[in-house]
Amino acid sequence: MKRIGLLVIVVATVTAIIPVAQAQNSKVVTAAQANGVYRFYDNEFRILALGHNKLKVQFDGVYHTIAKSVNIGYASGEATIEGNVATFIPDDTQGCKITMTFLAGKLEVKQDGDDATCGFGHNVYSTGTYRKTRSGKPKFENPYK
Repeated sequence: MKRIGLLVIVVATVTAIIPVAQAQNSKVVTAAQANGVYRFYDNEFRILALGHNKLKVQFDGVYHTIAKSVNIGYASGEATIEGNVATFIPDDTQGCKITMTFLAGKLEVKQDGDDATCGFGHNVYSTGTYRKTRSGKPKFENPYK
């Protein structure tokens, strides 16, 4: 009978911990907090909240070579946001996923997939900590036109 009592206490303790962990991960980002331009060296994200958990996203990436030339990368499309974490799968790619975490005044970005898989030039990656340089509705421009 002592074992049953101990089991109930352990289950009750674990159940009490789970909602606390979920509450810490459920930060909600407003459109005003998300909208804007974010920079990491010469890389840039432009983000606009569209509503219904969708963001319009544009990424422009640059890699400076030893020969003083540049390789570039470009991606655009829609991301889905839940809490403060957005998932962006660039248009016309397979195996590329960019995860963006919105924090106060910055954007933490992690890229799953290599440069070629994401459609970027050699050594162009989106991973990094981006600082918000401009708030409000960004201008979306295709650098290839």
